[in-house]
Amino acid sequence: MMSKPRKLLEVDSLVMNYSTNTGAVSALEDMSFSLNSGEAMGLVGESGCGKTSLALSLMRLAPENASYMSGSIRWCGADILRMAPEKVRRLRWSEISMVFQGAMNAWNPVHRVGKQIQEAMDQHFKPRLTAAETDQRITSLFRLIGLDPATAARYPHELSGGMKQRALIAMALSCEPKLVIADEPTTALDVIVQAQILQKLKDIQTEFGLAMLYISHDMAVIAQVTDILAVMYHGKLIETGTTADVFRYPRHPYTHMLISSIPSMVEPNQTAQARSTRHTGTLRASSSYIPFSHNTAPDALAPLSGCRFHPRCPLATSKCREDEPQLQPVNMLQPVNVKHHNILRTHNTDAQTTHEHTHQHLAACWHSDEIDTITTITTTNTPGCC
Repeated sequence: MMSKPRKLLEVDSLVMNYSTNTGAVSALEDMSFSLNSGEAMGLVGESGCGKTSLALSLMRLAPENASYMSGSIRWCGADILRMAPEKVRRLRWSEISMVFQGAMNAWNPVHRVGKQIQEAMDQHFKPRLTAAETDQRITSLFRLIGLDPATAARYPHELSGGMKQRALIAMALSCEPKLVIADEPTTALDVIVQAQILQKLKDIQTEFGLAMLYISHDMAVIAQVTDILAVMYHGKLIETGTTADVFRYPRHPYTHMLISSIPSMVEPNQTAQARSTRHTGTLRASSSYIPFSHNTAPDALAPLSGCRFHPRCPLATSKCREDEPQLQPVNMLQPVNVKHHNILRTHNTDAQTTHEHTHQHLAACWHSDEIDTITTITTTNTPGCC
């Protein structure tokens, strides 16, 4: 019998802008979601959609030109945006930690790796440890993430990319946080090292009951390690639900395109159009690549009326251009004919049932019931979707 998950993080109607010399840039618009203890949530979307802005906001590390216009970020009931700076500083690393994007540049090059982890523990670990206890904990952390403890005595330039990424994970875990934010944790790593890092993160999450927030533009990565999936576009959530539901029943054209753009490992020699003509079962379904009607990303300085995705959407109508859809419960009677269900990891049945009860499948699209029809749209020039 699984214990009832405890709500740790709740983001409610968050709006954040960046002030620039050319005007206010909308980074986050009406963001709302929650994360419970022990859950792994994925946040996906193309570059510039606001994923990292959200991650930095959760730790209140956004740059000085960021302004929060409305909304709240509640951690165990307390609003982070209204906390005193010293209280927020105590929250970082001891409660919420982060694996920062770009392991190659995340380390101070003139200090040994172990010394930098020790500094984080000296500032944030409670109760404070002795020097011997700190060394012992660093040794245990390095063994946990698959590194020789002697690596702690090396400088960052002496480590490979994969070793640096593992060491960053060790630092994120050093103060026993309840939530770890992993911002593009496998960027610039080869596929074998990626798989090792992802499996290690999943093992650690399971062992310690951590909540995880994965940020990525890679849907295949997210599918392997998360329970909950949220899709962002131009600063807004456009679809959210359990990872299994969103992959099997994508109800926003952008989500469908992201999934369709994953290169096929099942039928690598078939053209996109040929894959769309056959269906090999729910978990091995295929579809064509769907072309964007317009391949230019939206201008953040000039927000569009209506649905923000309408200039690039093959289903767009006048209603889409005039009225902005809100997240609404979606119809999931039949799986959409979209490939790559086979990359979904096997979910624990009890856990999956819990996630379905606490995270409803929502999509912000006027045509969510028509997503099946876009599998018939093809093009002789098949551009990538993201």
